[in-house]
Amino acid sequence: MADAENTILMETTKGPVKIELRPDLAPNHVARIKELAREGFYDGIVFHRVIDGFMAQAGCPNGTGTGGSDKPDLKAEFNDEPHVRGVCSMARTNQPHSANSQFFIVFDDARFLDKQYTVWGQVVEGMENIDQLKRGEPVREPDSIKSMKVAADA
Repeated sequence: MADAENTILMETTKGPVKIELRPDLAPNHVARIKELAREGFYDGIVFHRVIDGFMAQAGCPNGTGTGGSDKPDLKAEFNDEPHVRGVCSMARTNQPHSANSQFFIVFDDARFLDKQYTVWGQVVEGMENIDQLKRGEPVREPDSIKSMKVAADA
């Protein structure tokens, strides 16, 4: 593993997923993901919105897409990284500076999102497990993140 401090190990109900963090693109978003992972925030959180051919979204403590952590929202760090398969990006409301804890993992090309959402990572192993997540908006009996840790802490 190139950089354990900038690698996320996520265990889902479908299997393990390894995410390479990109502090070069979005240092504040990467810091938030690591902070929440280290607090155990994501452990047990469901993939509440999973759209075939688009993306899988998680990070809402309510399991509905309506909530976030108790931390302040983040200022957008939009970047030039394209939204393609395996990219991890931050979910937000219609307000650009409203990202908090929710994120999504892209299944296929979603470049229409480019420069409007903050890319902060890339799945480097286990994308086949993300592909197996139950679909829906909302998902009935959704899959979940069993644990999400910074590799340096594992």
